[in-house]
Amino acid sequence: MSNATSIKQCLVNLKGIEAQLSSLALNSLDTGAQEVFHQSMLTITSLKKDLQLRLLELDRLDLQI
Repeated sequence: MSNATSIKQCLVNLKGIEAQLSSLALNSLDTGAQEVFHQSMLTITSLKKDLQLRLLELDRLDLQI
């Protein structure tokens, strides 16, 4: 499995986790839990953006070769 393929699979997984955390934040009755879920979702969103940038870099490198 290539690096790009691994990153794409990781992105798919992160999107699912992000959606689950968002749902948990919205559906939780405990405000403390809502905040923890929301902050966790923001962390995952940041990781997802970093991986998307890395994937773009890999795509550019492949085009240059």
